[in-house]
Amino acid sequence: MKPQNSLILSISMFLALLGCSNNFTTKTNLDRDNFTDYFSSTSVKIYESEKAFTDTFQYVGIVEGEDCQRKAHHAKPSEVIARTNARQAAYKLNANAIIFTGCALVEDTHPSKQCLTTTVCYGKAYYISH
Repeated sequence: MKPQNSLILSISMFLALLGCSNNFTTKTNLDRDNFTDYFSSTSVKIYESEKAFTDTFQYVGIVEGEDCQRKAHHAKPSEVIARTNARQAAYKLNANAIIFTGCALVEDTHPSKQCLTTTVCYGKAYYISH
């Protein structure tokens, strides 16, 4: 092939690709709010009791989190996930501290419900001034 022909072919291919590049749109599930929600629980520190607070604090409210086992072959509900979900709920109340008051495993006796078993964790949410 002559050098002129290969140059013309290369330029033609480049222009064809360049013309097609504007026809693509990309949609993703990446959203800044998703990242904020996902890592929100790390902003809420776990304390054993109010005695551990070294600064002034304000009680915000009671929160709960749960983890559900939907089908028999799924993993059993996790207390870790339930506690993380409770911390996320505390974060949504603008709390930065939580004291867990307890967790319970609830078995569903009605097969029509969504979960076979559920772990629920309860806590008291606080805002600590620094």
